[in-house]
Amino acid sequence: MTLATVSPYDPDQITERSGHAVVVGASMAGLLATRVLIDRFERVTLIEKDSLPDEPALRPGIPQARHIHVMQKAGLVTVENLFPGYSDDVIEAGGLVLDLASDVKLYQEGDFLAGGPMRIPQYTASRPVFEQVTRRRVAELDGVTILDECHFSNYLVDDQASTVEGVSVRTADGDRELDAELVVDATGRTSRTPAWLENNGYPAPPRDEVSIDLAYSTVLLERPAETRRAFLVLPHAPRTRGAAAFPIENGRWLLTLGGMHGDYPPTDPEGVLEYAASLPVADIGRLLEEHAWVSEDISYYPIPSSVRHRYEDLDRFPDGLVVIGDAVASFNPIYGQGMSVAALEALQFHHTLATDDQGGLALRFFERAAGVVDDAWSIAVGSDFQFPETTGPKPFGTNLVNRYVARLHRKAHTDGRLADAFNRVIIMENRPTSLFRPSVVWRVVKPSPRVRYG
Repeated sequence: MTLATVSPYDPDQITERSGHAVVVGASMAGLLATRVLIDRFERVTLIEKDSLPDEPALRPGIPQARHIHVMQKAGLVTVENLFPGYSDDVIEAGGLVLDLASDVKLYQEGDFLAGGPMRIPQYTASRPVFEQVTRRRVAELDGVTILDECHFSNYLVDDQASTVEGVSVRTADGDRELDAELVVDATGRTSRTPAWLENNGYPAPPRDEVSIDLAYSTVLLERPAETRRAFLVLPHAPRTRGAAAFPIENGRWLLTLGGMHGDYPPTDPEGVLEYAASLPVADIGRLLEEHAWVSEDISYYPIPSSVRHRYEDLDRFPDGLVVIGDAVASFNPIYGQGMSVAALEALQFHHTLATDDQGGLALRFFERAAGVVDDAWSIAVGSDFQFPETTGPKPFGTNLVNRYVARLHRKAHTDGRLADAFNRVIIMENRPTSLFRPSVVWRVVKPSPRVRYG
């Protein structure tokens, strides 16, 4: 499911508030889950093991925060509905709004895609800015309490372990218990819920894992204030290397090099320059050579695999518990869909909470969330299977789809409408199946004009 297929947020769907909910993890998924929960519960407590300063800051619990993050249209529209004026807040905090159709140069299949016929706003900032703006808006909500440096210890359950009734936590002042009618696990890839389920007599969700053996190295560069260029060079078999450069706040570029299947980017300045020089375009190397490095520190982050826990396949699950965000699925971040997936999952959580019948809440939510994950997973994992080294469950028809999309990319070098169709899938406005509409297919498969000589 995407922005075009998920019903929008409706604040009037829920008319009564009562009880207490707890969210574990102040990730974007946790923050947005807190926002939708406060429509249904009188009190919501968000707990986070890291310290949460008032200003944008990197924190240990989000190691990927040093690398590029963008807010795709699906995420922005959803978050804007939850927090009116959110996009203005991001700009006020130093973020930028680009036109994906003209400011972002996407290289695929031997050239850059053509500019699209319509403007597509894309907001870009560092991950700490997106997170801090969201956290501030959440903290302003009546009934919300945020507890930082608060470590989750375990779920509290009834005698039969059939219902989660809260959490036990550890703080600087000692251990304590927080009773709740609903607990949301937003702890990301490190979620302990699958193991907890097995230890308490429940089946763990089936797990899909697709090995990509990816790693990132990121450099922070000075950027002239008037320059808004962005570049994205996707790995494409057999080339395992790629790169991206996006403008962020404070007159900076974040420039990331990425390599799949063990072709890791280096973490020393000389090595970074050599790696960039090996890319099929010179733009990334020129940015590194022509603009001052803010520091010689190079951030490194490995991503061994895409992982999906198929909670939607379970027939039995404890009442009073829900899992959301990267704790459900985390995948190759190359298309920058993580925050948008979290936003759409939160929107589906809102629709689930809005139903009168709260029985089987988690299983009904997992079914809704699966539709969101399906589309993002098919894009990321389908692309990963260009490479013969990729291992794991392969979606049906992947090879055929990849050949078709490769031809679409080649045609999109000169066809802005095809570039627009592809971009609207990446921003999660339209489903991947939209690329197979007759009007798109015709532009992809029709013969190119012949060039006559003599």
